[in-house]
Amino acid sequence: MEQKGYRRGSFQSSTSDEDMLEIAGASLDFSMVDDDPPLDREMGGFSSYNGGGMNGTSTMMDFLEEPLPGVGTYEDFNTIDWVREKSRDRDRHREITSRSKESTWALIHSVSDAFSGWLLMLLIGLLAGSLAGLIDISAHWMTDLKEGVCLAGFWFNHEHCCWKSNTTFTDRDKCPEWKSWSQLILGHGEGAFAYILNYFMYVIWALLFSLLAVLLVKGFAPYACGSGIPEIKTILSGFIIRGYLGKWTLIIKTITLVLAVSSGLSLGKEGPLVHVACCCGNILCHLFTKYRKNEAKRREVLSAAAAAGVSVAFGAPIGGVLFSLEEVSYYFPLKTLWRSFFAALVAAFTLRSINPFGNSRLVLFYVEFHMPWHLLELVPFILLGIFGGLWGAFFIRSNIAWCRRRKTTKLGKYPVLEVFVVTAITAVLAFPNEYTRMSTSELISELFNDCGILDSSKLCEYVNDFNSTKGDDLPDRAAGPGVYTAMWKLALALIMKVFITIFTFGMKVPSGLFIPSMAVGAIVGRLLGVAVEQLAYYHHDWAIFSGWCSQGADCITPGLYAMVGAAACLGGVTRMTVSLVVIMFELTGGLEYIVPLMAAAMTSKWVADAIGREGIYDAHIRLNGYPFLEAKEEFSHKTLAMDVMRPRRNDPPLTVITQDSMTVEDVETIINDTTYSGYPVVVSRESQRLVGFVLRRDLIISIENARKKQDGIVSTSIIYFTDHSPPLPPSSPSMLKLRSILDLSPFTVTDQTPMEIVVDIFRKLGLRQCLVTHNGKLLGIITKKDVLKHIAQLANQDPDSILFN
Repeated sequence: MEQKGYRRGSFQSSTSDEDMLEIAGASLDFSMVDDDPPLDREMGGFSSYNGGGMNGTSTMMDFLEEPLPGVGTYEDFNTIDWVREKSRDRDRHREITSRSKESTWALIHSVSDAFSGWLLMLLIGLLAGSLAGLIDISAHWMTDLKEGVCLAGFWFNHEHCCWKSNTTFTDRDKCPEWKSWSQLILGHGEGAFAYILNYFMYVIWALLFSLLAVLLVKGFAPYACGSGIPEIKTILSGFIIRGYLGKWTLIIKTITLVLAVSSGLSLGKEGPLVHVACCCGNILCHLFTKYRKNEAKRREVLSAAAAAGVSVAFGAPIGGVLFSLEEVSYYFPLKTLWRSFFAALVAAFTLRSINPFGNSRLVLFYVEFHMPWHLLELVPFILLGIFGGLWGAFFIRSNIAWCRRRKTTKLGKYPVLEVFVVTAITAVLAFPNEYTRMSTSELISELFNDCGILDSSKLCEYVNDFNSTKGDDLPDRAAGPGVYTAMWKLALALIMKVFITIFTFGMKVPSGLFIPSMAVGAIVGRLLGVAVEQLAYYHHDWAIFSGWCSQGADCITPGLYAMVGAAACLGGVTRMTVSLVVIMFELTGGLEYIVPLMAAAMTSKWVADAIGREGIYDAHIRLNGYPFLEAKEEFSHKTLAMDVMRPRRNDPPLTVITQDSMTVEDVETIINDTTYSGYPVVVSRESQRLVGFVLRRDLIISIENARKKQDGIVSTSIIYFTDHSPPLPPSSPSMLKLRSILDLSPFTVTDQTPMEIVVDIFRKLGLRQCLVTHNGKLLGIITKKDVLKHIAQLANQDPDSILFN
């Protein structure tokens, strides 16, 4: 996303959309005096004047004929002009279409242009799927490396190492090829000293992985930390963060994501995979001119890339498309829907071909349930939804409070130390408990599991009565000692996960929130599922069970409760609904479980919304001060455009440029004295009649280029934005025509326009700024940040927090 051809000149160009305009010395006159000259003056005797100075030989440079590199592009931390970008794309498309009728070569070019979008989606799907497979395989291997190593080949993880072993099914995790660190160093794996050595090696590896991750992020790609979804939402809304989706971010995020997940921290890789896929999309956009040169078109591609990211994260192509539509995208036309689906499909197919887990599944915790659920079970499902909403609201408030503390205190200056301390605490607490020692994806897989005859997990240690077993279906049985042991260990794991995740999310390592949230919900769901199962077993004659759960029947599936709990907690934190249900449905492949999932997801959202309206990503957007205008929220206040516009009553007047009476030096002075990112162009200071709007960046580039390449352009040269040059004496220096960089159709509203309509215009058209007029005369300007500050003020928040931090 670097901008070639733009050289920073002598002007201080640290602009932002935050401020825009001041006017040098003009007083606004609202009296109805008809003193406005026509927009383009009649040239009279000067109609053939070319701006050639004394001898009239210099040719006029028209930037329409020779587009300048850099003109029409944007600076870092600015908002794109959606209307201008879409208009430019339509013009380009019209030109290609009209040329396609002229020659065969032009027709081939037209076809290739139309096909380029699908080719780009294919490449994004292939690259995102391949990287996801690489991350899955590497993370699985490095997670097992903390506990031991494979003698048959150090590159095998524990499971792959034991595939060719001749051990029995019950001892399949104890094959001779896999050695724990104590067996490798001491020669035996039993006893207190062996346990301490394994404990020590586990903590050392965890610290090594996490420190390597944070040092790589800090040294090479600071943007590679976090989940990336809040920033991607902001970028898709039209904001520019240079380097956030660049090649270095992609490389470092891919490497450090493996390290962070392997370190055992309470984080997941699913959220960062969306960031990785969007980096792939952005980098591949540079192969196609149509997407490289148009920021709006590029954002359509990034929406599709986000869908591909979720597709490979959960093995859910349809869920990925719906996630992109519901959660991250700002502008999502029908064409993007089809392309998102194609990219998600290719990405899922690529990951399936790689087969990272060796079980032909795209995720570690894919599960299939066979028993139907009963209507009365909706009560515990809704209870799980209530817990998910409460947990989501608690987590968001706690995490935002901690992240704000990190930003405002010295804590933020020591990211490496913070990661070291949190990893050390996590590893020390995690090792004694087998449910926290294993990776979070494996824990979820275990919790989702429906116990079968051959399951050796403690969660499946029931008292077996094989006389009542019919085929593969096991009846509800009394819980054995293993189940009770697992219950209290899971309760301890729940307490640890609930609190440690608050401090982990937001550290300077790649960290996703999907998996930790699902783990918390899955633990609660499994605990509740086992409790209901045992209640039904011991009290099958109760009225609530007697109609559908007779003795010896398989009524309750605790794994289903775990899945519903996972969906409820994830929904409470992110406020996803439709996409969440579809993702969970694709994980199980069972249509009949959609109703429990929907009930839990909706209850979770209602409960969480009752406590606080924002999801975790929106909360982080507001914490970081990104200029994101939420499309889902209603604006219900009765303010007018004149209440929000600048200049205010006691402010200096608006900075404007006149259409044909200012010199190069005058314009350069305005640029140097202000930091606004654009200026209205008026007929004259006295009339204040609006002609158009010109961007600061385009002015800087055009003036610098004209001074270099156009003869006779000096500080006293007149700049004009009209079709014809103004009448000047023959002795005047060459004039500079800049009409091509002028936006002749800026959006305007009157000073009496309700802010409700103005906010709608900004949301639906993606405007950067809107000019305010009174009786046809320019009165002021409203920028996107003015709107955001106004909304913050009305919500009793600090309006100055709407600044990129």
